[in-house]
Amino acid sequence: MRKETEQTPPSGRKTAGAEPAKTATKPPANTRRPRVALVLQGGGALGAYQAGVYQALHEHELTPDWVIGTSIGAINAALIAGNPRETRIARLREFWDTVAHPDLFDLRQVPDTLRPLATRVTTLDTFLRGAPGFFRPRTFNAFAAGLPVPPEEASFYSTEELKETLARLVDFDYLNGASGMRMTVSAVKVTCGTLVNFDSQARPIGPEHIMASGALPPGFAPVRVDGELYWDGGLYSNTPLETVLNDEPRTNLLCMMVDLWHADGPEPRTLEEVQTREKDVTFASRSQRHIDAYLQQYRLRRAAHALYKRLPRELLTQEDRQMMAELGADTTIHIVRLAYAGRDWNMASKDVNFARGSVQWRWEQGYQDGLRGIALSQGCPFSESDTGIVVHDLPSGETHVAPSRPARVTKATERSS
Repeated sequence: MRKETEQTPPSGRKTAGAEPAKTATKPPANTRRPRVALVLQGGGALGAYQAGVYQALHEHELTPDWVIGTSIGAINAALIAGNPRETRIARLREFWDTVAHPDLFDLRQVPDTLRPLATRVTTLDTFLRGAPGFFRPRTFNAFAAGLPVPPEEASFYSTEELKETLARLVDFDYLNGASGMRMTVSAVKVTCGTLVNFDSQARPIGPEHIMASGALPPGFAPVRVDGELYWDGGLYSNTPLETVLNDEPRTNLLCMMVDLWHADGPEPRTLEEVQTREKDVTFASRSQRHIDAYLQQYRLRRAAHALYKRLPRELLTQEDRQMMAELGADTTIHIVRLAYAGRDWNMASKDVNFARGSVQWRWEQGYQDGLRGIALSQGCPFSESDTGIVVHDLPSGETHVAPSRPARVTKATERSS
C-alpha cells in the first residue's frame, strides 16, 4: 500500500515557481531516445502534480512525442502540446497561478492542526465563487432549482472563463501545425455514452475539444462539438492508457503514466471518508485491465509471427509480408507509473482544493516524482522479448515484467492497478 503522505506546506523547499534540486541525470547526447508518451488522468486541482512531472521531463530531455489526457489532464496536455518548447513551463505555471486561490493563512506559519481548517475554508470559497480563469457559479440558475434549461447550460457552473484562458495560453495554430507534438483528449457522447478520442493527427483541435474532455456533470455543462454534446471522458475511463496501447503501428515506447487517485485505501468510517473512498475508487486507474487485454493481443501477434516464419517463402505474397510487418509483435512498451501520494487529509473535495499552497505543494511533489521516474526509466531495454510490457512502479520503485498469464500477476501489480 502506498505511503500516506499528508499535504504540508513547502516550508524550506522550493515552490512551483522555482527549480527544486535535481536527482536525475540527463542521458548522454549519443543515446538513442525512445518514443515517449505522457498519459494524464482527470483530477481537478490535483492536476498541478502533472505539471511538476512534465517539468522534470522537460528539463531532462524526455519531452513527450505524444501527450494523452482526460479532464484536467486534457487541459495540461493542451498547455504542453499547444506551445513551443521554450514557453511550455511558463504557460503551465501561468494557468495554475491563475486558477489558484490565496491561502487563508500562510501555512508555513501555522501549526499542523490549523492547516486542514485553512484548506477547507479555501475549498469552500471555490465552491461558492469558482476558480478564476476556470469556472464561475451561474447566477439565477434555473438548473439548480430543478427547471429545464438548454443542454449547454445544464450545470451549476459556467466554464466560459476557461474558454478565454485556453485561447490566451494555448496556441492552437501551433498545436495543429506540423511542428506540434501529437495530442489526444477523450470525451463521452452524452446521448449514447460512447468514448471518443480527439486526436491532433486526425483532425484540428480547438478549445471546444479540451473543454468537452473536462465537462464533468453536474458541475460543468456538456460541450457541443460538431453538433454532438460531450461530457468529461473520465466518466468512461479516467486513465486513457488504452489509447496508447491500441495505437497503430506498434513501436517501442516509453509511457509515463501519471495517476492522481488511489485505488487502495483504508476502510472508511465517516461520511467524508466514504465520499473520499468513493471518488478514489471511481476515478482510480484501471490500467491493469488494459494491460491484460494488450498482452492477450501481443501473444496472438507473436504466435502469428511464429507461424508466418515457418511457411515456405514461395507461398507468401507481398500483402502477407506487409500485414505481418504491421502486426509489430517485436515491440516493447515500458510503463512508468507515477502516483500522486498526497492524501489531502482525506478530504472528499481534494480535487476542488485550488489553494495556492496546495497547488505549489503538488507541483513540487510531481517534479520530485518525475525525477525518480526518469531515473527508473533510464536504460530500459527495447528489444524483442516475450513480455510486451514492462511496468515500473512509483512510489514503491518496484519494476516487474507484465505477466504472460493473468494468474501470475504479482502483488505489486495488483495493488497498483
